Amino acid sequence: MNMYVGNLSYNVKESDLRQVMEEYGVVESVKLITDRETRRSKGFAFVEMPESSDASNAIKELNGAEYAGRPMVVKEALPRN
Repeated sequence: MNMYVGNLSYNVKESDLRQVMEEYGVVESVKLITDRETRRSKGFAFVEMPESSDASNAIKELNGAEYAGRPMVVKEALPRN
């Protein structure tokens, strides 16, 4: 399952986010979205977990949870229309 993780602190790195998500299961990939010009984080990422049950549990536990001083938004990533 592909998940959207938003409202992240600009200081959070991909490795930090991977560590948090791995507490809930195997993480296939973490892609922190950055500005092309400044290379600065835009404050959101996409996390891919192969097991839907692990991803659902991570969404349930982490959505609204405080991380690096900010409440995270964690939900299933839907394809663009």
